[in-house]
Amino acid sequence: MSTPIHLTYLNHADVQALAMTDAEIVSAVEDGLRAQGLGQAVIEPRMHLVPEKDYPGHFNVLRGYIRPLGVAGVKTVGDFYRNYEIGLPSELALLNLFDPRTGAPIAIIDASDITDMRTGAVTAIGARHLARKDSKVLGHIGARGTSYWNVRLLDAIFDFDEIRVHSRRPESRDAFAARLEHDLGKKITVTTDWESCVRGADIVVEASRLEQPEPLLKTQWIKKGACVIPYGTMSAVELSLTDIMDKMVMDHWGQARSGPFGALRAHVDSGRLSEQTLHAELGEIVAGLKPGRQSEDETNLFWHRGLSLSDIALGSAMLRKAQALGIGQVLRYR
Repeated sequence: MSTPIHLTYLNHADVQALAMTDAEIVSAVEDGLRAQGLGQAVIEPRMHLVPEKDYPGHFNVLRGYIRPLGVAGVKTVGDFYRNYEIGLPSELALLNLFDPRTGAPIAIIDASDITDMRTGAVTAIGARHLARKDSKVLGHIGARGTSYWNVRLLDAIFDFDEIRVHSRRPESRDAFAARLEHDLGKKITVTTDWESCVRGADIVVEASRLEQPEPLLKTQWIKKGACVIPYGTMSAVELSLTDIMDKMVMDHWGQARSGPFGALRAHVDSGRLSEQTLHAELGEIVAGLKPGRQSEDETNLFWHRGLSLSDIALGSAMLRKAQALGIGQVLRYR
C-alpha cells in the first residue's frame, strides 16, 4: 500500500489571516533573490497563454526551484485588466509548491496577495539598492493591487516626505490614496496627470495598465540622480529613457527575452538594453556579487517582470507560518 500524500491548502481568507508583516515579506523575497544571485536556484522564463484574442487579458505561468528552501513551485496568474467591470481583481493566481525530491505536491495557495506582496517587495528591495538613501519624493503611476504594496514597502524604507499617485480612473486613484493615507498615516497627493506625478521625483514607479504601448512617461521629467522602476505589461516609457541611465538592472535577464510584453520590450528589441548594457540582476546585488548605487549622481533603472522565485519564497514563508499557527486545510492528495 502506498504512503498517503497530503497537502496544505491556503485560501484567500487563510492568507489574510497570516497577517504577514512588512519585514516578513521583504525577508522572504530577499531569500529568493539571494539564492538566485548565488546560483542556488533554477528559474525559467515565464510563459504566456492568451485564451482568446477577444478576451482582455492573458495568463502568465512562472516556474522555479530554490535549493536552500528545498521547494519547487509553479504559479499561474491571470492578468485581465478589465476585471474591475465585474468586481474582480485584475490578477487572480494560484501557487503550487512541490517537493523537488519526489515531485509530490505540498501546498496550493491563493497567490493573488502573494503576487501583490512580492511585487512590492521586489520594487522596494530594488530601490533600496539603486535609489539615493535620502530619497524623499515618490511618484507612483498606477493603482492596481501591486501598487499598494509598492508604496507601503517603499515608504517603510524611505519614510517619504511626499507621495504622489496617479492612475487613469479618478475613482481608482482616489480610493488608492485614501487607503494609503489610512494605513501609512500621511498625506498622499493625487495628481490628474502623469507629469505632475513624475517630474522631479526621487523614485518613480510606473505600474500602469495600458491596453497598448504608449510613451506617456517622458524622459525629460526624470531628474538626475533618480531611480526609475517601470514594470507595466504594456510599455509606457520613451525609447530615450535608457539613454540617461548610469545603471540598468533587471530581476532576471532571461525574462527580458520571453514573450511580447513588458515595459522595456522595445528597448530590448532595439538593442538599447542587452546583456552588454545590463549592469546586473538584482539577485547578484543582494548576494553582494555586484554593486548597487555607487554615487549620489547616478540615475538608475530597475525593470522587474516578476520572478517565480519570489512567489515560491514568499509562499514557503506563508506555509511555514500557517503550519505554526494552525491555519489552512490539510487535503488528501492520494
